[in-house]
Order: sequence, then structure tokens, then C-alpha cells
Amino acid sequence: MDFLTLTGIHHTYFTKTSAVTALNDISLDVREGEFVSFLGPSGCGKTTLLSIIAGLIDPSDGQVKLEGKTVKQASNQTGYMLQQDYLFPWKTIEENILLGLKISGTLNAQKKEEVLALLEQMGLENVGKLYPKQLSGGMRQRVALVRTLATEPKLLMLDEPFSALDYLTKLKLENLVSNTLKTFEKTAILVTHDIGEAIAMSDRIFLLSPRPGRLHQVFLIPEELRNISPFEVRNHPLYNELFQSIWKELEYLEPEEY
Repeated sequence: MDFLTLTGIHHTYFTKTSAVTALNDISLDVREGEFVSFLGPSGCGKTTLLSIIAGLIDPSDGQVKLEGKTVKQASNQTGYMLQQDYLFPWKTIEENILLGLKISGTLNAQKKEEVLALLEQMGLENVGKLYPKQLSGGMRQRVALVRTLATEPKLLMLDEPFSALDYLTKLKLENLVSNTLKTFEKTAILVTHDIGEAIAMSDRIFLLSPRPGRLHQVFLIPEELRNISPFEVRNHPLYNELFQSIWKELEYLEPEEY
């Protein structure tokens, strides 16, 4: 049984005067421990699809199953990391990262110790008593990752988490996030506009067509790239070859945009 399965996902947004179909007949599966990316032109429904997987939106048709359960039944097994960190500015870093455990009633001394240790592993020792405004953007995103991992989700969803960061910080975080998720054997889905980021971090890339979003093509990242860090991937000879292949498909899908 696949870890995550999407079958016949279709979604239409309705207003008083119009109906816009965002997704049409998307079926795919994700294996446990796999890192996959949703890539495609703007408006192809990537974030809508991620929101459906997270259970934030009910699809107009089709179903999502996580380990055989509906996403509503498995809602406590998913974690979401967004472009903005959404840390509470009036709470300390320690209070922010422990918030999910506190809300779920699972916070205890051992869990607190584990989460604070993870904060240190992220290179954020001695920041627990600080407030978000005292940290850089890259540090805040690392805090957001710790907060997401604290509740031990089985599925982690990343919605363009690095897009607001400068390029150097972005590259460092790609490595850090990738290594962390491999260490914790997490399954992850990344939504991105960045071809290079998708190649560097993923095991597979799902390329979506323009609205209404359909599954256009699946790219399997070669094993040589999956076994090295994202930074090393960008310097590997296979990287440029794969980049050009995906770029050509995007040009085919929406030539005026690329």
C-alpha cells in the first residue's frame, strides 16, 4: 500500500458569477520516506493541491488517503511549512516551537528537551528566550521547521518555504532541510516555482500543466543525485541535463511565460 494516494482529484472554485476549475483528474502516489515536488506554471493549482492533501480544502471530486485513512482522519499526522514563518511575535522562540505540543496536550519534560535539542541541531542554540524580531529570515525559517517537526508529523508539506530568502541562505536551508528530513525519515512534498530547487531536493518531480492543473509528466531524479546533498546536486553534470529537460517541458506548456 502506498503511503499517500491521490485518486481523481478535481477542484473548482465557485463565486456568485463564475466557476474556475483549478485541478482536473489528478492521480498520483507518494511512497513513505520519499521527497517529491509539485512544479508548474503560475496558477496551475500547486498550492490548491497541497491544501487538499493537508485537508484544508475538500476537493470537488476525488479522494486523498494517507496510510489508508482520509486526510481528515489523519490530520494530526501532517505538518505544514509556508513561505512566511508565521511565528507569533509576542511569544519567545521556545514558546513558539512548543506551541503545537501544548495545544495537542502532549507537551511534557521529555518532549520539551527533545525539541530544544533539535533547535540546537539547527544551529540555533541560545535563541530560545529571544523573540522572532530578533532573528534573521533564515533563522526564523529554521525555527518554523523545528516547530513543524516538534509534533512528529508523518507527512511534511512545504509551500515555497525558501522563496523569500536571499540565494545563499536559500542554498544553506535546502541542505539543512534535506539532511534533517532524511535523518528523521520524513515523507515530504515541496511546492516550488524553482526548477533547480526541485531537482536538488527531490526523489521525483510532478510537473503540472496550466489551469486547470493536470499531471503532465513525472521526472524521476537519478539515484546519483538522490544520494548527495542539494548543494552537490547543483554541481553535478546530470543537473544541467535534467534542468534543460524540465525547462523545455515548461516552455511547451506555457511558451509565453518561460
